[in-house]
Amino acid sequence: MTTPQDVRIPASGDQLAAYVYRPDDTTQPGPCIVMAHGFTATRDDGLPAYAEAFCDAGFSVVVFDYRHFGASTGHPRQLLDITRQREDFHTVIAWARHLDGIDPDRIILWGSSFGGGHVLAVAADDPRIAAVISQVPFTSAIAALAKVPTRIVPRVMFTALRDQISAWRGGPPRLLPAVGQPGAVAAMTSPGAEDGFERLVGSDSLWRNEFTARLMFRFPFDRPGGKTAGLAMPLLVCVAERDTTTPPGPTIKAAHRAPRGELRRYPYDHFDIYHDPQAKADQIAFLQRVFTDVVA
Repeated sequence: MTTPQDVRIPASGDQLAAYVYRPDDTTQPGPCIVMAHGFTATRDDGLPAYAEAFCDAGFSVVVFDYRHFGASTGHPRQLLDITRQREDFHTVIAWARHLDGIDPDRIILWGSSFGGGHVLAVAADDPRIAAVISQVPFTSAIAALAKVPTRIVPRVMFTALRDQISAWRGGPPRLLPAVGQPGAVAAMTSPGAEDGFERLVGSDSLWRNEFTARLMFRFPFDRPGGKTAGLAMPLLVCVAERDTTTPPGPTIKAAHRAPRGELRRYPYDHFDIYHDPQAKADQIAFLQRVFTDVVA
């Protein structure tokens, strides 16, 4: 098992906590995968298994926590700000491009779930990105919101309003659960979501099941799947056909719009992909097709 280096990356006055994985052969500048997780999850929640697999295949990897989450700094805690999280990706990309042994023109983005949408938006803003892997991504707020039980919407939006007013007044945040059982007031309540998320949480994880409710004023207008038509780099999109957390329909269409897009489908639900060796193998095969000089 590869032992990563635990580093801190400056980010607008805060510090992003990151693990850096290095393959054995770094004699020539090579590609680097920049990875981050999804909705409230941290670098310790299922991502080390991917990073180790990519590193064993010959790729350097940087896995980081967004500001306000996990081991990264930032107050208030659990502030889920879409713009800031995408800024964090750009910050880590710029940092990785200056690492010894890294080819700055061969940065690969990897994101899952909410982070899978982030990497589409970030790659659209940075044409130097060499490739993108987007796993069970959030691509359309409309499709995701259609899965939310209508009876909880007033309570969610009331909490969001209280949170935003508190923020304007300099007060403490008002938080909502990220995941819960069906019928609960939480962001993800599809059958199996809570159990699936809890299976993902690592033994050393700093994950907390909460986020700042003000996100709900921005969330409905986010559609990162609309960025794929403008992506010139190779793109691998992995969808779970029974996904009830990030519905696959808009994601499949987004993958088909990408000029160099590839689509892989898996016959299970959202959280199952993290435990599927075939998904990791497919992602490594994609990377090896794109970067033919990389040798494990």
